[in-house]
Amino acid sequence: MLSDSEILFQRDAAVGQMRFVREYTLTLVSDIPFESWYEQPSGIPTHLAWQVGHLAVAEYGLMLFRQRGRAEGDLELMPGWLRKKFSRGTSAVSAEETGVRPEDLMDILDKIHKQAMLEAALLPASSLGEPTEMPYAVHPLRLGALMFCPLHESIHAGQIGILRRLLGKAPIR
Repeated sequence: MLSDSEILFQRDAAVGQMRFVREYTLTLVSDIPFESWYEQPSGIPTHLAWQVGHLAVAEYGLMLFRQRGRAEGDLELMPGWLRKKFSRGTSAVSAEETGVRPEDLMDILDKIHKQAMLEAALLPASSLGEPTEMPYAVHPLRLGALMFCPLHESIHAGQIGILRRLLGKAPIR
């Protein structure tokens, strides 16, 4: 069993890692024009719009919803249509089928991230020690869901990096 100080140390590490990986993700997408966001290079089952929408849904789920349930204002922050189009198990579809502009995806991603960073940094050890179901990393606790979020985003940052290269962009690192 983890002590409160160990839980809070790991919480702060997860929040710091999330901050770092989001900056990296934003660097990866920053020079890709919005008109290329729905391009799917031959044989690739994803596109940038799906990756960004999926990251928004995942961050909301792991860092907000799994930590405190649904809160007032969450439907504006994370609308149901977004979850239906970008959750685990969904597929990348055309811009017409998705009906979401890349700039709107970036706005949603930013709003969810700001809220998640604000709330996660204040989560008490007592709530983080409560059990949760997969997905999580290291601990089957709410803390583990928090710790999984930057790992999950890193996986998708790798996919975004491949998409960058296939769209003719230079590698970032």
